[in-house]
Amino acid sequence: MMGWTLGRYFFFRYLGITIWIFLGLFALVFLIDFTELTGRIAGVPGFTYQAGFAISALRVPMIMLQTVPFVGLFSAMATLVSLNRKYELVIARSAGISAWQFLLPCCIGALLFGAVAVAILNPLAAYGFSQSERIESELRSGASNDVSADSAPWIRQKTAAGDTIIGARAILNQGLEMADAVFFLLDQQGNIVERKDAKKVFLRDGYWELQDVSILKDGNVEKKTTDRLPTDLKPEFVQERLARPETIPFYELPQKIEVARSFGLKANAFAMQFDSLVAMPFLLVAMTLIAATVSMRFARMGQSATMILGGVVAGFLLYVVSVLVKAFGVAGFVPTVVAAWFPVVVAMFFGVTFLLYREDG
Repeated sequence: MMGWTLGRYFFFRYLGITIWIFLGLFALVFLIDFTELTGRIAGVPGFTYQAGFAISALRVPMIMLQTVPFVGLFSAMATLVSLNRKYELVIARSAGISAWQFLLPCCIGALLFGAVAVAILNPLAAYGFSQSERIESELRSGASNDVSADSAPWIRQKTAAGDTIIGARAILNQGLEMADAVFFLLDQQGNIVERKDAKKVFLRDGYWELQDVSILKDGNVEKKTTDRLPTDLKPEFVQERLARPETIPFYELPQKIEVARSFGLKANAFAMQFDSLVAMPFLLVAMTLIAATVSMRFARMGQSATMILGGVVAGFLLYVVSVLVKAFGVAGFVPTVVAAWFPVVVAMFFGVTFLLYREDG
């Protein structure tokens, strides 16, 4: 059996490499995002590099959350390759320690890394991304009132007075607030009779609160500081329709799902996000097993570049399959729990089978 000292050494080796890879990737993502952001909104009135720095710093945790599976894969590969090159795995094997024993600290480290990503990084990413959208919206406010078809979903509400089509340039506060919004009021025959453009819109109990409004009716334009528009839409429906699941912290998702379903909504997007986050630590364990299949060759035999590339490709394919199955779960074609855990189970079976064949076959 592997002793506590050796197991702790392997664990902290994996942990140290994971932290360095994460920090290096964080810096790289920040530089790329800051460069892209400044090039995109540098011409907006009121823009400063301090504001751009703040927006990028707030957005990076959300991007890093998407890269966590790859960080886990590269960390496991780098750890095993470094242990092999220093003949530490050779010595461990000669002492009678099996591959399963010295892989256990890496798997535990991957599990803990995934738990930290879900419990800490996810709420920080959700909060930071919401704040970055708010800051960017304030910078862009009034710069352009055009609402493009791909900027945000359009929704249609029905009231006794007629239908209203609502669109916005930016969705804030999990769908309960909109920036640079436009309201098209229709009569009973479906003709547009009035248009309202508002810099800020808030969903209140039974009405939309519009601020800094321009009203176009019968060819005349009227300016108002505030205005109200009745609505039968519930906040839960608006959140399910407009809010991005990634902007809702992990701890709030179960309540959002329960409330949305109590109103007869499927809430598949929220459920898929929750199940994916629950499965993430185990997905990192699966990534570690995949890394082990290509990184444990004896150093004298050389780590084949083809084998290492194969591990990267396998990890990338696993991520692609995860995204694809996640889309099926959001669409409702498969249960969200199955969509979240299917790639994890398949990857674990692949890794365990390959290692059994290599080590015990």
